[in-house]
Amino acid sequence: MSTDQVLAGLGLIVVLAVGSQLLAGRLRVPALLVLLPVGFGAGALTDNVDPERLLGAAFSPLVSLAVAVILYDAGLGLDLGRLKGHTRRVVVRLLWIGTVLTVVSAALFAVPVLDMSMPAAVMLASILVVSGPTVVGPLLSFVRPSERLQRVLIWEGSLIDPVGGILGALVFHGVLAGDRPGFARQLGQFAASAAVGVAGGAAGALLLWLVLSRVRLGEELGTSVQLAAVIGVAAACDALRDDTGLISAVVMGMAMANLPGLDIPARRPFFDTLVSLTIGLLFISISATVTPASLRHVVLPSLALVALLVLVTRPVVAHLATLRTDVPRGERWFIGWMAPRGIVAAATASTFSATLVDKGVGGAERILPATFIVIVATVMLYGLTAFPVARRLGVLRPARSRPLLVGGAPWTVDLACALRSAGPDVLMWAGADRERERIEEAGLKLAPGELLASATGAGAELEGITGVLLLTGEDDFNALASMTLRESVEGQVHRLRPPSASHGVVAPYTGGESLFGPGLTGPELTRRYEAGARVVTRLSDGVVPAGHELLFVVRPDGRLTPVTGTRTPAPARGDTLVLLSPPGVVRTG
Repeated sequence: MSTDQVLAGLGLIVVLAVGSQLLAGRLRVPALLVLLPVGFGAGALTDNVDPERLLGAAFSPLVSLAVAVILYDAGLGLDLGRLKGHTRRVVVRLLWIGTVLTVVSAALFAVPVLDMSMPAAVMLASILVVSGPTVVGPLLSFVRPSERLQRVLIWEGSLIDPVGGILGALVFHGVLAGDRPGFARQLGQFAASAAVGVAGGAAGALLLWLVLSRVRLGEELGTSVQLAAVIGVAAACDALRDDTGLISAVVMGMAMANLPGLDIPARRPFFDTLVSLTIGLLFISISATVTPASLRHVVLPSLALVALLVLVTRPVVAHLATLRTDVPRGERWFIGWMAPRGIVAAATASTFSATLVDKGVGGAERILPATFIVIVATVMLYGLTAFPVARRLGVLRPARSRPLLVGGAPWTVDLACALRSAGPDVLMWAGADRERERIEEAGLKLAPGELLASATGAGAELEGITGVLLLTGEDDFNALASMTLRESVEGQVHRLRPPSASHGVVAPYTGGESLFGPGLTGPELTRRYEAGARVVTRLSDGVVPAGHELLFVVRPDGRLTPVTGTRTPAPARGDTLVLLSPPGVVRTG
């Protein structure tokens, strides 16, 4: 291909990837529902979108390194402190039971239905073991199931990808060798690959820890260092042993997420944007390699395989994995209804199928199109049905708000108690020891972690934080924290207004919506509280009681709406009002 054609092709892939994600955002559907058909259509309608021609032999290694970056990002969200008890047992069972049953059922089904030889069928079944955070994460963010369900499925998706990648590599080399090595030998090969990946990931995490803990790096340079370390370690591991880079990436992410006292610049806007763009590019590129001719005789048999995996294999795996655990019935069924295939399945199929076809393995030409159909069908099926299924099973996260209140002054703790009594699930964070003791003495939940780690990135996602209220006495801290958290917290971030336009160094210039009505600044709230004012709750009759100042309105379903500098919510009958009372008024409900 000429240079002009290469430039046009690469540019079109980027435009289609970003455009598809933009369209999916406007339609409020998972991006994969748009990326896959767009990539397939582009590959069928133009010769420019053909990554194998554009990149040649570099396409497969680049896919592996891109997947490693995605898995590192997923590993950053895996906090070992949250994986314990029955949750850990369920995740471990999902991994090994799911792998065994998926390989056996899919391989035995593919031989007669897809007209494959046994080696090709086992190769396809090994590829379909994986699920992945690239598809599970967006679906769960859209559905918002209970926190434990989300935790179990994210852990399974993040850990099954490297397991499936190594299993696929072992089967691939076994097929090429033409022999049938015994189980002990296969197990030894798997253990050797896992050891290489874990050792590489540990070494990479140690290197990152040394750099990030001893060298003062900004957010952008810190992200670049992480990216370079992940790609370098994954490439080195893959060079030593195929597909071990996937394990090293997950291990590095998990290690960096769990090392104490390390504030890494991870999961920030730039890194999230990089991962999102990488996912889009991969799905457009890989789906473009599937030709309409290759699907001609594969569609119906592949859909039958999807039916087997979705209606039989996955429910059986879920129920066996949750047997004799405290997972309730609704959550068991939802786990059985959430196993979409994603980018690692596509990347593995794209990497291995062409070589097997060249070697004359019977039915190998059907591996990639069958994998493509399974990905499209499972993503569409789960994407369109996951929310109504979750609602029917009663496993959706409660609609009530879960605000994080930052600060520990007496009036702040009083406010948190009032909000808790009104319905929202309140979480608090404070830096000073005395403030933290005051919060715990009031029986309120205290967020763990240093600085605002519990309000950012994976902490917000796993804890279900729906908004942040910055209520400390330091106006510049509130202002800077609000600027940082707006990019990482799902809901709104509000802060106390500074006492005056000239107060503070940063606060007057950061903008943003401030809490409460005019005059209710931090010092004023403290002054009134010391004079005897209290935060009270009262069922609404549609009007605010005389002499009281409205702070929040809590709807009957627990949703919290604050009074801000630009908007005062209109209370309705049945709402709970959170009010600042004059001195001498007791809290009521």
